[in-house]
Amino acid sequence: MPSENNEHTMDSNLTDNAAPVAQAAPATADTALEDQSQSLAADLRAPTISRAYQCQCGRPVFLGNSQCLACNTPLGYVIDSLGVVPLAPAEHDGAEPDTFTVFGDTGGKAWRRCANFLTAAGCNWMVPAPRDGDDPTLHHTDGLSPGYCLSCSVTRTIPDLSIESNGILWRKLEQAKRRLISQLLALGLPVVSRLGDPVHGLAFDFLSNLPGGPHVLTGHEQGVITLNAEEAEDAVRERIRAEMREPYRTLVGHFRHEIGHYYWDLLVFPTPWIDDFRTLFGDERADYATALRTHYENGPPPDWANRFVTSYASSHPWEDWAETWAHYLHMADTADTAMSFGVDAQNVELASDLFEPADLWQPEHPDAMKFLDFLNGWVRLTNVLNELSRSMGQPDYYPFVLPRTAVGKLQFIHQVITQQRHHQSDAALAAQQDGMSQGEDPDVKPGDAAPAPVPPTSQTQTQGDGFQNQQERAIG
Repeated sequence: MPSENNEHTMDSNLTDNAAPVAQAAPATADTALEDQSQSLAADLRAPTISRAYQCQCGRPVFLGNSQCLACNTPLGYVIDSLGVVPLAPAEHDGAEPDTFTVFGDTGGKAWRRCANFLTAAGCNWMVPAPRDGDDPTLHHTDGLSPGYCLSCSVTRTIPDLSIESNGILWRKLEQAKRRLISQLLALGLPVVSRLGDPVHGLAFDFLSNLPGGPHVLTGHEQGVITLNAEEAEDAVRERIRAEMREPYRTLVGHFRHEIGHYYWDLLVFPTPWIDDFRTLFGDERADYATALRTHYENGPPPDWANRFVTSYASSHPWEDWAETWAHYLHMADTADTAMSFGVDAQNVELASDLFEPADLWQPEHPDAMKFLDFLNGWVRLTNVLNELSRSMGQPDYYPFVLPRTAVGKLQFIHQVITQQRHHQSDAALAAQQDGMSQGEDPDVKPGDAAPAPVPPTSQTQTQGDGFQNQQERAIG
């Protein structure tokens, strides 16, 4: 897939009062959400895991925390737990300094801080620290740059840190990427670096515009995602958003859009999903450069709001997929967070009707009603979030409209991800059974599975043994 200039990101179909509207047939007593006594959490049935984390002292902690502010317990993101957990100094025989175990699991795996913990990136993810005699296959260090966590290992190029302001931009970029990677792992999607798989692995280049050089375009090409570091500058991003007349433009939105292109190459194009993709999204073999040029010169078709989640999605089937994919990730992560904290939106006055089975792509699918519950729970939640934003005098939290056609596309993406998650679970179960048959510790979790990586290769980029500083990289 060619690299694209993703400037028009997440521009939405807006109603007159900017409330989210579900363009569906009127709701009836036969809809999946007729029981109004249920909580929003029950309606959402969010597709992944809890986003509410807790310290050993009982206080809530959050995705970016590295220490509990109440009791000073060290915290870190542990992939095996798919979340932030309290840590305790490792106490096993031969324990190395600055290694940890998960609090209360003194005999469990040992971990150490990512090498970027004390850099401007401020990474709070943990890196496996195998003990002597441990089976290395249980620690999943393949594909990790030495000393770095999985999230940092997929970063290939960082901005020039000799420019003081770039440290702040790099931190914001990494924070957004860690949220993305943590969600991908929770969804059971494969996340492997270029070290683990030089062909299908993932890499991020965070580049700045250099004097005399070309403008850095955000885009994806063959597993390499490039983001212009200036997007991490709030004032710059807001200026671009206003110039593009977009209601929404965020770092995490960029990450979720571009990773959609990556997973299209990985999960759709080489699989039987491609036929259904073309039925729903269109034929991606249409000339991409011509389609983008037409979009930028003439704008979207007049009826785009009836068929696409954003106007940019109308430019080409690849962009329709990436925008809808990003939208699904927005919905899933926000719904998971709401469900984790018990947010209830049953008493909200809806600005639109709920969706019905007839609005789905495959209403007969065994998972269809669960997805419909999730979708309609989302409609309820966004009405609440918009009211909260308005109460603070802020723009709507969710300034989008979901046309019925986009609902079918969202269900397609849901099914692609669900199938992949089931494959991951099956692979993890098979590995666990194999380990048990050989008398090994079956400490394998579904999120650990990934495409079989080739042996790690040495990185040609050498900045902190894991990154390439843009100052050292030829641009052009």
